[in-house]
Amino acid sequence: FDKHYRLRLHGMFTESAKRHSSRMNVAKSGYRVFSANSTAACTELAKKITERLGVELGKSVVFQEPNRETRVDVKESVRGQTIFIIQTIPRDVNTAIMELLIMAYALKTSCAKNIIGVIPYFPYSKQCKMRKRGSIVCKLLASMLAKAGLTHIITMDLHQKEIQGFFSFPVDNLRASPFLIQYIQEEIPDYRNAIIVAKSPAAAKRAQSYAERLRLGLAVIHGEAQCAESDMADGRHSPPCVRNTTGHTGLELPLMMAKEKPPITVVGDVGGRIAIIVDDIIDDVGDFVAAAEILKERGAYKIYIMATHGLLSADAPRLIEESAIDEVVVTNTVPHEVQKLQCPKIKTVDVSMILAEAIRRIHNGESMAYLFRNITVDD
Repeated sequence: FDKHYRLRLHGMFTESAKRHSSRMNVAKSGYRVFSANSTAACTELAKKITERLGVELGKSVVFQEPNRETRVDVKESVRGQTIFIIQTIPRDVNTAIMELLIMAYALKTSCAKNIIGVIPYFPYSKQCKMRKRGSIVCKLLASMLAKAGLTHIITMDLHQKEIQGFFSFPVDNLRASPFLIQYIQEEIPDYRNAIIVAKSPAAAKRAQSYAERLRLGLAVIHGEAQCAESDMADGRHSPPCVRNTTGHTGLELPLMMAKEKPPITVVGDVGGRIAIIVDDIIDDVGDFVAAAEILKERGAYKIYIMATHGLLSADAPRLIEESAIDEVVVTNTVPHEVQKLQCPKIKTVDVSMILAEAIRRIHNGESMAYLFRNITVDD
């Protein structure tokens, strides 16, 4: 009886161990998608992505304490799983960053296998160069994300592609241009009579890419007001310190000629054409409004603006509504429903499809090259 009992008990234990091992293998091979945002408007993109993937949004609570501290509670086990955190960036950028950092750290300490951030608009991407006595904030943010536990990032149309070099882990920089080009072809009547416009020489590469894909002409606006970088006082023209020393007086450097802004010109014929201005970010719309007025003066009869990230800060909706711009087309990488209510000229293109496909391919270990077909390094 004892021998029979021991054999039966051993069989039950072996079967239980097999079931446990099977459950562990399923858990380790699974993945979950969480939203790191605390507002309903910002979880819309996460819901669209999970619907396309056919999975449920992970159970978590993100909220602000009365003293404005961010708190994150993960409501389910993530041990051994690959986790995707979707974080859209609303107007309160710093709160969104803290939400992402705290959630990533919470998942890391909960023994998640991989933590992948899906950040369609990467914040502080404009601060990716040294400006006078400032700092490269984008590099600082990359280090913070790595320290919090992120192992991979999916983003879209970084302001400068060199930002990828700030990270110590893989970064997939997706492109929104296929969706915006499709909008041009399907929603702009007589787009064959259009011309792609770069609002500054710095944006000429992006505009050239659109023009070549659409088989359209290219125009460049030159001489518009430059950014404040060249006008900021940095001490270069301050008098040198007076030293009561005799001896070597130092090298005499050649005198640098001061830059003079040329008069505003449009390189290219826009008369009687539809002008389509392309850029990656539309935030402060002053430059776009000024460019639209110049194009109107040169004979363009319709003006569209295509941009990936529609931040549209401050009174941008009002300025667009009162300007010569006919339509502003942006993607849903950044929530802008309030701005759309204020300005009917703002239209939205959904890019959740490519974000969902990127998540699926990363989870299945498939190549991401398909998402970058016909896209060159300089695009």
